[in-house]
Amino acid sequence: MRLIQTLVPEGKHTTVVDILESEEIDFAMTEESSDSDYSDIVYIPAESERVESIVDRLRDVGVEREGYMVISDVETIVSEQFEQKQDEESENGANDRISRDELRTKARNLSRSTPNYLALTIISAVVATAGLLQDSAAVVVGSMVIAPLIGPAMASCVGTVINDDDLFWEGIRSQTVGLAVAVLSAVVFAVAYRFVLAPELELLLIQQIAERAHPGLLALAVALGAGTAGALSLTSGADEALVGVMIAVALMPPAASVGLGIAYLDLRVAFGAGVLVMVNLLSINAAGIVTIWLKRYKPSHWFDAQQARRFTLERIAVFGLTILLLTSFLVMSSLDARDNMAFENQAEAIAEEATENLLSVEFSYQADLVSQQPSGITVYVHGDEPPAASELRDHIREETGVDVPVTVIIEQADVA
Repeated sequence: MRLIQTLVPEGKHTTVVDILESEEIDFAMTEESSDSDYSDIVYIPAESERVESIVDRLRDVGVEREGYMVISDVETIVSEQFEQKQDEESENGANDRISRDELRTKARNLSRSTPNYLALTIISAVVATAGLLQDSAAVVVGSMVIAPLIGPAMASCVGTVINDDDLFWEGIRSQTVGLAVAVLSAVVFAVAYRFVLAPELELLLIQQIAERAHPGLLALAVALGAGTAGALSLTSGADEALVGVMIAVALMPPAASVGLGIAYLDLRVAFGAGVLVMVNLLSINAAGIVTIWLKRYKPSHWFDAQQARRFTLERIAVFGLTILLLTSFLVMSSLDARDNMAFENQAEAIAEEATENLLSVEFSYQADLVSQQPSGITVYVHGDEPPAASELRDHIREETGVDVPVTVIIEQADVA
């Protein structure tokens, strides 16, 4: 529920009243008593989805140009008449949608690169880096809660759809600054950690980091879902804080992984996580633009609406093509993961057939920029008649077409 308070310029009283009555809009009007160029003050309670049409009608007669309108949120209205009207609008399928002007204001307020925005980004990046080094999913999730990344992403989306170029570029700048600060903060923290505590560390042995260094196609679904959810939250006027966590999931841990890769001079981690950051960033923006566009937001003037449509289509096309190009790396990682999983299943089955005393099978991989290839198999058995490593290797090569070294380790075990 919203309350529109309008100062009516001198000479517009009759025109405004006629518009409101013709649209069957409930309103209250009082005479403006200060020494100004306004004749009346109009109070219009309205559902959020009706605000935009009411404001546009008042804008058409010059109320915005010669006066001004204030739109505020209303917790509740105690009125049987309004309750009945709300029920009727719900039955007619009214959309949960805030007005275009309210959307612009909300996006602009969320997009500013304030000191608090930078401070929270730095803290979030440091916490995410610490969580990755600890291989702690709980700490990584905690870093996402404080990451203020939803605002700039949604600002660029809103600016595109409503043809506010300043808002679009402000969102792009804030996203760029935020991610740059996050990566730099992660680099500084990781360099300090490296020289003080862990000068030698194999990053890909840490599961939380390995997931970002060689991401699969599911990462694209996460980013698209985050962008869509963020846009729906913003356009409905709901609290975007929880949805912001979803967007931080797609951006903050990969950015921290890039910082770790740079600090440890590991090009594989830095490159893979960097690709993931770009894919997620572009996907969030593309999904947000499409969602806000489908909610039928557009400028009030027909020329601006045509220009906004052109910009929207152009930016969706640019984002989409870039996402397709970068997604090729995700496809390669996904295909490698599928092939490696099939190889592991076949190799384990062969090891089980070769001996009844199998304890476990471990696999090692050689990672490059975009993929991981099997580099060795270690078979743990117990008993007096272990399978020969050479025979296992030949059998695995014949069945899978992959030739890797095989090590058989015999362990003493007492089975009861």
